[in-house]
Formats: sequence, structure tokens, C-alpha cells
Amino acid sequence: MPGPLEGIRVVELGFWVAAPAAGGIMADWGADVIKIEPPEGDPFRGLFLKSAGLEVPINPPFELDNRGKRSIALNLETDDGRGIARELIKRADVFVTNLRAKALIQFAMRYEDLRELNPRLVYCHVTGYGSRGAEINRAAYDVGAFWSRAGVVSTLTPAGQEPATQRGAMGDHTTAITATSAICAALVARGKTGQGQKVETSLMRVGGYFIGWDVNIRLRLGVPTVAGTRHTTPNPLITSYHDSNGKWFWLLGLQGDRMWPDVLRAIARPDLDHDARFNSMTARRENAAALVDLLDSIFTQKTLAEWAPIFDRENVWWAPVQTTEDLLEDPQARAAGLFVKVPTADGEAEMVATPCDFGGTPWAPSAMAPELGQHSEEILLELGLDWEEIGRLKEAHVIP
Repeated sequence: MPGPLEGIRVVELGFWVAAPAAGGIMADWGADVIKIEPPEGDPFRGLFLKSAGLEVPINPPFELDNRGKRSIALNLETDDGRGIARELIKRADVFVTNLRAKALIQFAMRYEDLRELNPRLVYCHVTGYGSRGAEINRAAYDVGAFWSRAGVVSTLTPAGQEPATQRGAMGDHTTAITATSAICAALVARGKTGQGQKVETSLMRVGGYFIGWDVNIRLRLGVPTVAGTRHTTPNPLITSYHDSNGKWFWLLGLQGDRMWPDVLRAIARPDLDHDARFNSMTARRENAAALVDLLDSIFTQKTLAEWAPIFDRENVWWAPVQTTEDLLEDPQARAAGLFVKVPTADGEAEMVATPCDFGGTPWAPSAMAPELGQHSEEILLELGLDWEEIGRLKEAHVIP
């Protein structure tokens, strides 16, 4: 199935995750994505094996963000290499990159360099800290610009505790979704005007939006937001508890006054509705620690398997705190389309799906991530080069 971006040609010049993940989403959705890599390859290709210390033949994170693409290895330090890249961009609908400003200047691949070459080009620049200001060339991974500097981790770290460690690519994937949205919006605009444009996003800006409620509260009210704990939560009906086996779950009683009677029926404590400490949102906020302790003593009397049908019967909103292993076994995750089968050389492999579906133009991944330079000759032939010219490029170390 081709997907909604069938016929869209994308050239990706990016390393690591944020920009390549945007290319990966578009490849899943049917675009022809050509990944330009240096002769030594995207450095993310080998990092997983080194950092994990594992002897495994595959790189699952790289596969997720690069499946379905075609790879051409080009030495952009050469005139020929840059010329080939420009020829690819000339024929493209979209160019996506996360190279820093100084590298784009070096390779003459700023938007200003390319818009005359291809006025219909949608040029997407993904950065760490934006394209303006004194720090546009500062090195940034998502753990730096998104997780750390944009304030995400501070909103999750109670006073006196060490900052939590970010899982891989949380900020990168959020930024990739943002970049893909901007690209698609620009393609819609191009359909009206006939003209391309530059779109951009940054890990730092996405991080700020990610915690936008906290930031906007400070902007509008001047009130600092402080990371809380279960015992300092302003609403004990929307926090975590655990069962008799130590299995955690989350109550989802955001509308506390509306949902308080449901919780009382579930725990068989109607008397608490007359307890002045707990019978209103304000009272529960002021006595949060006491109510959390009380609910702890109740919820630890049964297993979650016992509580679950009680919660559902009494209309108590809740969710289990699951591990990745739990998620893989969750039938609702499968029903929601979280996993997808990807064709491989000898069959298919189950992987994580990109996060949207389309009723009228359904998509399916076309292939696994390419080997470095796997499609170099194929792409050069499509540009009109013959085998003699391809041989010359190899001798000149333009392509491996």
C-alpha cells in the first residue's frame, strides 16, 4: 500500500535521529526518501552495538527511523559529491536536514542556496537550539536541548532528587513528528501557491511546548511550577497507587468532585463522603498526604487483577503502569495499531509503527533500513549517469 505521500520525493541529509526520524515517518507514509550519507555512514549506524556492548547483528533503533529509505553514500567534501546532492534536491519535493548552520554553509545547502535551484522545494531544518541567536552552532542531542535545557526533566524531578535519565530519542521522536507536520502543511500551502518554503523546528522549542502548560502558567501568572510527589499532588485522584503485589496503576480522576463518589463505591467507603478532610477538591488538595496514605492502605489489600473489574464496574477511570514487556502483550496496543510487520530479505519482522493511520490512503512499510550506500548506483543511474561515469566517481572517492 503506497500511503498518503505516494509520489512525494524526499532528500534527507541528516545524522542521528531527529531529522532521519522525520524521513522515516514519510517513508512509511509512501514517500520516496533518499538518505544521503557520508562514505563512513550515518554515525548512528554503529552506536547501538558499541553502547549496548552486545554482539547482535542488527540495530533496532536505527531500523525504526530509517526503514523504507534508499541510501546513497556521497562525499560532500568534493565538488562532484555536492553536485550530485544538488541534482537530487533539484528533483525533490522535500529536503530535510539537521546539519548545523556552519555545515550547511560549508556545503552550500542553506535554504538561500537551494531555493533558486528548486522554487517548489519544501526545506525543513531541524536544529538543537533554533536558527537564530548566538548558539545556533552549539552541539545538541535531545537529552541536552529537549530534556535538559528546555526544562522537561526539571518538571519531573522533585526537590532533592537526582534528575531522571531520559530514554533514547524521546525528544527526537517528538521533534520528528513536529517536523513532519510542518512539512505536510507546507506541501498543502505549495498546492495553493505553487511555491515551496523553509520550515523549521528545534529540540529546544519542542521541549518548551512539551511542557507548555508549566511554561504558560509561569508566563501568564508568574507562578513557578514545582515537581511534586504522590503525597504533594494537588489531586490525589489522579496519581499512582500500587496493589498487594507491588503492581502500580494510575487513577485518572481529573474531575475530582465528579469522580469521588465512583471511587468511594469501588473501595466500599461511603463514609468518607462525610469526612471534611476529603469531601471536596479543595479539601483533598489540602489533605493530599493523608488521603494518599489512606488509599494506599486500601489498594494494597487486593491485587490489580481483583481491583480492575471493580474499577470498571464502578466507572473508576484508571490505567495500569506497564513495562515494555507488558505493552507487547497488551491486546489493546495491537488493536490500536502500535505494531507493524516490515518486509525483510527472508520474510518479515515486527516493529513499532509510525503513529498515524489514514482511512483513505493506508500505508505499509516497504522495506527494512538500507545498508550504507545500498542504492548509490541505482540512484545515480536514475539521474542519467552511465556506468563509466559511476566508475570515475568511485575512483575519485566521491562514492565508496
